[in-house]
Amino acid sequence: MLYRVRGKLVNFSPPTQGLTRSPSLEVCQLVKRVMADCASGIKHVTLELGGKSPLLIFADADMENAVKGAMMANFLTQGEVCCNGTRVFVERSIKDEFVKKLVAKTKTLKIGDPVNDDTMMGALINKAHMDKVLNYIEGAKKQGATVLCGGERFTPEDPALSGGCFMTPCILDNVQDDMTVAKEEIFGPVLSLMTFDTEEEAITRANASEFGLASGLFTNDLKRAHRLAAQLEAGYVWINNFNLNPVGLPFGGFKHSGIGRENAADSINHFSQLKSVYVEMGDVDCPY
Repeated sequence: MLYRVRGKLVNFSPPTQGLTRSPSLEVCQLVKRVMADCASGIKHVTLELGGKSPLLIFADADMENAVKGAMMANFLTQGEVCCNGTRVFVERSIKDEFVKKLVAKTKTLKIGDPVNDDTMMGALINKAHMDKVLNYIEGAKKQGATVLCGGERFTPEDPALSGGCFMTPCILDNVQDDMTVAKEEIFGPVLSLMTFDTEEEAITRANASEFGLASGLFTNDLKRAHRLAAQLEAGYVWINNFNLNPVGLPFGGFKHSGIGRENAADSINHFSQLKSVYVEMGDVDCPY
């Protein structure tokens, strides 16, 4: 079985014994075909696919940490992270204060050469992708979202970086669950703000996605944290932090976000097969 993936021919015929893949949304339909064909040959498959992860901010959370967590969940490596918490649900009673602090801190991010220690955000991978991210922002505005900051092409002061694909980190407010930016993976520095009133509402809306790669929540109520962690339909849940990935914790998604796990012993299990060997050094106990 030969497939063309991003211009390269990939052979899944014997003796290939398995497949692991972290594709973009553009190749997910191809991945489904590959998965079906792997099944016909009884081959192992692990897939880490897209995400549209939720981040829940409750009123009892530490405000400063919640703001930093939301930024980690959206602007790390220019937002080009599959598990980013791009749907940020904030409890109504703290929404105004949270947004004020979030916008102010986001505006301080220095954009430039990632080699420099004081740089907080670098360039997107290429111009085509940057244009795609900017188009998502324009589409959100047309659907009724409000840009609180960022979302524009940026040119650093260093002339050597003038041709780079830089943009300012964007925060969108008044985002509704049915908007494109709330449903599709953007893979860029775009944070979508939404408001909730009850815990039940928050968990229902957080799970209302075809994806289930990751999720997060900020609260000082540990009982609530574990209760919601059990209800969130995601393969990875951060409590009072985001985008930390210790190698000892398995990583992978629910629903359309994939199958199988990376990291830890679970990853090794996907690339090996269990074999049982029984050794007898004495006489065979046989009734025959």
